[in-house]
Amino acid sequence: MSPKTLPALFVLLAAPLFAAPAPLILDVWPGPAPGETKTLPPEADQTKDTDKLVGGRRIIKLGNVTTPQLAVYRPAKEKDTGAAVVICPGGGFSILAYDLEGTEVAAWLNTLGVTGIVLKYRVPARDRTQPWLAPVQDAQRAMSVVRSRAREWGLDPQRIGILGFSAGGATAGYTSLLLDDRRYAAVDAADQTSCRPDFALLIYTAYFVQRGQTALTLPPGFAITKDAPPMFFVHAFDDGVPVQNALLLAAELKKVGGSAEVHVYDIGGHGYGLRPVAEQPVTSWPQRATEWLSRRGLLAPAR
Repeated sequence: MSPKTLPALFVLLAAPLFAAPAPLILDVWPGPAPGETKTLPPEADQTKDTDKLVGGRRIIKLGNVTTPQLAVYRPAKEKDTGAAVVICPGGGFSILAYDLEGTEVAAWLNTLGVTGIVLKYRVPARDRTQPWLAPVQDAQRAMSVVRSRAREWGLDPQRIGILGFSAGGATAGYTSLLLDDRRYAAVDAADQTSCRPDFALLIYTAYFVQRGQTALTLPPGFAITKDAPPMFFVHAFDDGVPVQNALLLAAELKKVGGSAEVHVYDIGGHGYGLRPVAEQPVTSWPQRATEWLSRRGLLAPAR
């Protein structure tokens, strides 16, 4: 299939030069992040020349993140809907696939009129018994910071969602299922605003089903209730991360009266981001997500 025959959205996502203007960069925490006691080597891209390409291109594997930050990408003013999404890249809680599952996603959201906010959360995991803890702290804080700046940035504080891939999907999902139960002590006025996402998109999410098992498991303090935000799932049956991560979580949400939409494909594997791959329909998921966002009124113009 040649680029000329690909849908317009595919051409946009395949182009290497579709990045948004330089983002606003904000530190997530006013000082050191909670629990930080060790010094890591400098933050750096750990990608090797021998690493697998995705969609024919290399990816950034950002490691040794000790200073969590937000990169805020705004859509064109005439397209701005007032909605925003905090984006959590994946990487097994070891690195962050920062462009594949971060900046490229922000650029796509900008085409929809949505502010894309890439969360650079702490990796590698500080506590392997709770690898999600530092990322979830960073994500909760990010949600509160963004919501506290809503008026300044012209955002609707009731249309601020979260999107994550793989380990970032777990980060986004756990953040959604904690509601307002913070996993850190409030540090300033920003923490007086809610850390609960208004909606969530979990793309090939991990860590809800432990490897080798088929039952849904959640860490203590997490709960699936009817008050959970609406969720959108994408997964492939041949993903090495079990598809049950999406299927069982969505089923539990529906069981308690929550909202979930699930798209499962026969092939697609893992770690494709939103880079189109010919003959793999799973990579058309941004179109399905756009439709879901639109149906929920999240792409309507800001008033």
